[in-house]
Amino acid sequence: MDTIQILFFILSALALFSAIMVLVSKNPVHSVLWLIVVFFTISGHYILLNAQFLAIVNLIVYAGAIMVLFLFVIMLMNLNAEGEPRKNWWMKLAGVVSGGCFLMVMVSLVRQATELSGKAALMKTGDIGLIKNLGKALFSDFVVPFEISSVLFLSAMVGAVVIGKKD
Repeated sequence: MDTIQILFFILSALALFSAIMVLVSKNPVHSVLWLIVVFFTISGHYILLNAQFLAIVNLIVYAGAIMVLFLFVIMLMNLNAEGEPRKNWWMKLAGVVSGGCFLMVMVSLVRQATELSGKAALMKTGDIGLIKNLGKALFSDFVVPFEISSVLFLSAMVGAVVIGKKD
């Protein structure tokens, strides 16, 4: 095994452990901190794939901005066990059914992953994940979805301002 494979397995084990800790942590602040560790390990995977731009964007946007926002929201909500309402059995059943459906989708995706061997040869060239290729793809093949998402974000910001505006 070479160094990249060893790093991949270490990062994967750390990501899985951190994701499990997000779920089993009793304190919501600890869950957010474990989620930040998950984002750092995902950025490590991006670096191993020669996608440095995605790694930096993941760190800045997710681990930086969104996790700080989550942390502020959790601290402002002052979550405790006494204030949490009891969930009905049908809510728990709906959660189990939706989790089972998600598991079935993930298993089917893993089974269909046999075509990845051809794509692995492309990754050896080092051209995947570079900013130049990402820009070409965004502004040639995906220009319409890119612009639609920007209009969607703009309308969400306007909606948030209208909802938050005091009369």
